[in-house]
Amino acid sequence: MVGKARPRVAVAGGAAFSFSYAEHTELLSAAGAEVVTFDPLWDEELPDGCAGLVIGGGFPEVYAAELSANERLRKAVAELAERGAPIAAECAGLLYLCRELDGAPMCGVLDASARMSGRLTLGYRDAVAVGDSVLAAAGTRMRGHEFHRTVVEPGAGAAPAWGVLSPARRVEGFVQQGVHASYLHTHWAAEPSVARRFTERCRTS
Repeated sequence: MVGKARPRVAVAGGAAFSFSYAEHTELLSAAGAEVVTFDPLWDEELPDGCAGLVIGGGFPEVYAAELSANERLRKAVAELAERGAPIAAECAGLLYLCRELDGAPMCGVLDASARMSGRLTLGYRDAVAVGDSVLAAAGTRMRGHEFHRTVVEPGAGAAPAWGVLSPARRVEGFVQQGVHASYLHTHWAAEPSVARRFTERCRTS
């Protein structure tokens, strides 16, 4: 089991979570984390000693039934969130943390529901962190992109993840306890403090 000096961060992979930037794991490792990958379609438990969780993009709507059937892992993720452990979720990760996706039960970490939509949301976004989170300090500016055909209702929690500045001003995403969940795909290499901050929260949580 990894000690707090080198916290173990689990990163979701496999067919359902196939989109992520290699630099994210590289930056986490450089910040002192031990990065361990797992596949939510097949692994029934989180990696031993997991101190934090990163769930990137992909196509969970294609695998909703299989992800829902892995009830043991869904409960493990919910328990990790309940303990206040740092969790960073983007797009597909956001859907996985919702109560349900097209009627299939998901992790239930967020009080939100996700469904497929006929509309493609696509484009670059300029955003600012609305408040402090495990991922970013309030006021941190990031640039990212959205690419999805799903809708999450509500689109933002009581504490949103980002204030989107362009093309239209709005708030989106969720910050609660150690969770930062959003549709926005960001590239941490543009702001390496994100990976350092997340790793430090894993070390101290």
